[in-house]
Amino acid sequence: MRVVEYSLGDGDDATYRLLSTMLDPKTASAMELAALYKERWEFETALDELKSHQRSPRVVLRSKMPDGVLQEAYAYLCVHYAIRWLMHSVALAAAADPDRLSFTRTLRVARRSTASHPGFSPSGT
Repeated sequence: MRVVEYSLGDGDDATYRLLSTMLDPKTASAMELAALYKERWEFETALDELKSHQRSPRVVLRSKMPDGVLQEAYAYLCVHYAIRWLMHSVALAAAADPDRLSFTRTLRVARRSTASHPGFSPSGT
């Protein structure tokens, strides 16, 4: 096991320790591992947003056929992308960091908006 100690360099004196099975520093430097660790948690957060908040842990995919499951999974990903795009647009307009916005709050706002403004008929009638 390799222990990598680092700080974020943001004025905070906190030191973080990362355990890695990558023993050779030539394979990945301490700086690379620290940067990748942050990226890993951004991915884990996105999975949590999808599984726990957007879909709810109690909800299972409805389709029993492979094509339907794939279509439903793509639909969840498209909605997640749309929520994240909305967050990005709002952050840009406010000159803020999109990572500082709450996914669950944005999801609630989007759900309220779609509930109060029902969709339209594709046929236009």
